[in-house]
Amino acid sequence: MENKTSIIITSEKLNLQDCYNFVQDASCGGIALFVGTVRNTTKGKKVTLLDFSTYKAMAIKEMEKIADMALTNFDILKIAIHHAEGALQISDIPVIIAVSSPHRKAAFDACQYAIDTLKETVPIWKKEHFE
Repeated sequence: MENKTSIIITSEKLNLQDCYNFVQDASCGGIALFVGTVRNTTKGKKVTLLDFSTYKAMAIKEMEKIADMALTNFDILKIAIHHAEGALQISDIPVIIAVSSPHRKAAFDACQYAIDTLKETVPIWKKEHFE
């Protein structure tokens, strides 16, 4: 059976095209992408960088659970959840979620479910560094 999930935590730069290529399929009429980026302010304070740390083994298991639940609960074909670890500069990408589906609504809904659940349940911690 073809692999329907791509789960990665890496200190390498995340690649949006890799996520898109993984989920793309001729049977799908919609691909939803969420790309999280490091912003330059938080609560009025100037951010210089973010540092992401993970409990990698547990984080990957939790991300796999999210992908499995998305595949079970939404009419989607594939899902990619990629997260960065380590120091990231302003405008760098800490997280990418890509979802493909025959129809756009399921892709949007599954993508939102995945990012919301990741933020709530996955052991990834963000340390903000301020000016």
